[in-house]
Amino acid sequence: MINRPQPDEYSAFASRYVNLVGNDPILQILQDQRDLTVDLFKTIDADKALYSYADDKWTIKQVLGHVIDTERIHGYRSLAFSHEAIELPGFDQDVYMANATFNLRTLEDLIGEYKTIRESTLYLFRSMSEEQLTRKGIASGSPVSVRAFAYMIAGHELHHINILKERYL
Repeated sequence: MINRPQPDEYSAFASRYVNLVGNDPILQILQDQRDLTVDLFKTIDADKALYSYADDKWTIKQVLGHVIDTERIHGYRSLAFSHEAIELPGFDQDVYMANATFNLRTLEDLIGEYKTIRESTLYLFRSMSEEQLTRKGIASGSPVSVRAFAYMIAGHELHHINILKERYL
């Protein structure tokens, strides 16, 4: 069981994501979220997947791609911190998006990648000991515990799903 992280285990910025996550066991939340997110994206027509609600906003494909990239980065950070206390740089989501090819891919392909990344994330967190889950490193200039990343992944995705539902769909 992965206990909820304490506020000193993540940055003030990350609290906006951690605070979105309910109190059920985080691995169950991540698993249920995978199914809900896949079901949501499967309802979107291929033509609609290139929609953005404003000129300077991401398309639906780009939103899913961003969720994938962020989960992959947080998964790597979790793995690294579970083994050693190191410092890793932040990532600029706008630079990542400027160099991404999400709009050239099919939505079906992105959904498949999302499912694969989420399965990998679940295996990663299931494999960790309690000691590994509470280890910390520095990411984006702030101390973060491994278990906080599990909550950040879930909350970050929920944040973007809420935006999709409010402004895109």
